[in-house]
Amino acid sequence: MGDRHHQDLNGAYYGPSIPPPRKVSHSHGRGGGGCCGCIGDCLGCCGCCILSVIFNILITIAILLAIAALIIWLIFRPNAIKFHVTDAKLTQFTLGADNNLRYNLDLNFTIRNPNRRIGVYYDQIEVRGYYGDERFGSSNVAPFYQGHKNTTEVGSKLEGQGLVVLNGGDRKDLDEDLKSGIYRIDAKLRLRVRFKFGLIKSWRFRPKVRCDLKVPLGSSNVTSGFQFQRTKCDIDF
Repeated sequence: MGDRHHQDLNGAYYGPSIPPPRKVSHSHGRGGGGCCGCIGDCLGCCGCCILSVIFNILITIAILLAIAALIIWLIFRPNAIKFHVTDAKLTQFTLGADNNLRYNLDLNFTIRNPNRRIGVYYDQIEVRGYYGDERFGSSNVAPFYQGHKNTTEVGSKLEGQGLVVLNGGDRKDLDEDLKSGIYRIDAKLRLRVRFKFGLIKSWRFRPKVRCDLKVPLGSSNVTSGFQFQRTKCDIDF
């Protein structure tokens, strides 16, 4: 009987199949992945996912704004504003031994907006007078709005006195200008402007305008035969 039992154990087995053992898996969280596996897990799991979502939203907004700005530029094709000094009258420009400069300068500008669909708000225009590297005076122009394809004339008066200390090169230039009666003066404009595209208004820009002038003093315009020439200004956005 032992032999028979031994033969049964070594023979083929035709019973039901034996299922394989189960593998025990350990998962953390409802998503089965990391704590940042989905947006739904962010609020209850970790703050890193929230920061990632906010960052992606900001990137998307920045891209959309850049695309919108490009579309607006392609539609309106803005052209640069043009500044000219059309007239300048200098009736006093005297530097005393105490480095006190007395000056009286009248300037007339034309501002041209060549754009057909863009208006310009000039929220601030400050005109500054320079001799060499030294500023000697300033004045402000009243704010205004400039429409499409429009040319606006504005005037500015620099008058008064103040301490101006010139270096050796500028002092030499002043001596030469005193002899010729023609003064090399720079007019610099500091602006705050906004552009209007239909119903849309842009943020403020702060362009800088520089005008290199040669202005005759008083009667020098008659005695020397020199007349002030209309001067184009450089603009830098």
